[in-house]
Amino acid sequence: MRKTRAGILAGIGLALACTTSAYAQDKQLTIFWAEWDPANYLQELANEYEKETGVKVVVETTPWADFQTKAFTEFNAKGSAYDMVVGDSQWLGAASEGGHYVELTDFIKEHKVLETMAPATVKYYSEYPGNGGRYWSIPTEGDAVGWSYRKDWFEDPKEKEAFKAKYGYELAVPKTWKEMTDIAEFFHRPSENRYGIAIYTQNQYDGLAMGVENALFSYGAELGDYSTYKVDGILNSDKAVAALENYRKLFGYTPPGWTNAFFVENNQAITENLAAMSMNYFAFFPSLLNEASNPNAKNTGFFANPAGPGGDQYAALGGQGISIVSYSNNKEEAMKFLEWFIKDDTQKKWAELGGYTCNKAVLESEAFQNATPYNKAFYETMFKVKDFWAVPEYAELLQQLNQRVYPYVVNGEGTAKETLDSLAADWNATFKKYGRMN
Repeated sequence: MRKTRAGILAGIGLALACTTSAYAQDKQLTIFWAEWDPANYLQELANEYEKETGVKVVVETTPWADFQTKAFTEFNAKGSAYDMVVGDSQWLGAASEGGHYVELTDFIKEHKVLETMAPATVKYYSEYPGNGGRYWSIPTEGDAVGWSYRKDWFEDPKEKEAFKAKYGYELAVPKTWKEMTDIAEFFHRPSENRYGIAIYTQNQYDGLAMGVENALFSYGAELGDYSTYKVDGILNSDKAVAALENYRKLFGYTPPGWTNAFFVENNQAITENLAAMSMNYFAFFPSLLNEASNPNAKNTGFFANPAGPGGDQYAALGGQGISIVSYSNNKEEAMKFLEWFIKDDTQKKWAELGGYTCNKAVLESEAFQNATPYNKAFYETMFKVKDFWAVPEYAELLQQLNQRVYPYVVNGEGTAKETLDSLAADWNATFKKYGRMN
């Protein structure tokens, strides 16, 4: 039987559709991330991508303790197990210089990512070297250090009256580090098993560093010059010294034994009625709103890191960006996924699922800021974040910081100036060793 032209064309169209569908189903993208709730949210989001495109996306996870080791073992073997990785900002130097990440500079410029994402997040999640104008990831899981506090303690009429009588101003969410320090002093009552504040002190990885950075950056200090790697006179400036002295002072208002505290302990400071205020990553605030994990959920509030004495207001950056692995066999498909991921609608969905978006339009929306008690503080913070060194030798720099700063903050050994002078000398030697400066 003779086929008509229309019938032939219809048959060709059906065959092409089936071929395209089969091609999409054959494609699978694997994203590697650490094992935590945001990775589950990303899998939910990726399922939406599969429905739209037919391309399956699997978010593979591993415990945080193994995350970096497993990722770089695969990178160094030039393995293709992962098409994308949601890596820490500190990985940017090692991953880019090692040839493990696909450069995304053209992609970021073409898709105006610098305009659609909060500028500070692109600078610290994506750019390497610092101020170099080259980009290696897309901001994905925004995070930074903020604060929770006991609203019922702050709003108690007797406490408010006593505070005003002592300090001469109203007890309220602190707008400055001085106010926060006053409040910590006021609520520090060891005889009542009530303490002023919980801060990071753990020195095994970056806990202490993140806490100290919160102070340094808000005092107008810097870790150094990210372009020249100069640290002397910057890391140990008068502003940095004053910031470290204040951090040491806050340690004096922490609960007893607060010498190895990180995110778990600092949430416990709120849930166990220990402290008036507690430092933590925004990523760990959701559990403080859950009455099953926090008996004080209804009385827990949140605020952004306060300003320092000069009005500077910044916070230490957490979170991660998503990068394409250079050894992937699916780089073109991975690019398509990133194009979809950065869309405003996708970012809105990402935020609704529980991901911490870095998208400006979503962050600035009333819907986002009113979605949880901490979203407004998160919005304010993500435009005011700064980060640690992202150079390949960052782990060595971090270890040196811990070794110098911990004895001063926790044990009161030496002075803040001596501590920062010694650390500046350590970092200067390290940068010279790796050929970053003469």
